[in-house]
Amino acid sequence: MFEIERRLEEKGITRGNIVASAMELYVPHGIGVEEAAKRLGEMIGKALQDPNISSLLLGAILLEDELYLKRKDSEIADDPVFLLSDEIIGMAIAEVIGGTYARFEFTRYDQKKPGILGSLGPFLDDAVAGLIAGCTSRLYSESMGSM
Repeated sequence: MFEIERRLEEKGITRGNIVASAMELYVPHGIGVEEAAKRLGEMIGKALQDPNISSLLLGAILLEDELYLKRKDSEIADDPVFLLSDEIIGMAIAEVIGGTYARFEFTRYDQKKPGILGSLGPFLDDAVAGLIAGCTSRLYSESMGSM
């Protein structure tokens, strides 16, 4: 949808490094690490086909280009506390995929910024953290038999 995976790859964000980032904070819930990584990769692929998730990710890409990359000297260059739209995009992605529980998982990834998240700008780090949080939250719920 919207060639979102290709667009992310153009920004250096591959499915493999999204999964690797997710696995840095993975909490085993009856699924081994290798199986969890495999399932997360599949979930991420499926999520990237959803028009709602893809449009939110596209929004993050465009906002990062316009408000962050093109304006290095702007008031948002250092991701100030008053910039909330990036967090809102990340939480929305997480909740579309994993429901309300994913909002709490989003906070873990947003604060620790494992793997590729630590190298992304203010919009893409939160959008990708939301993608990870939604998928990991859903994986945890499925492995515990609730959903």
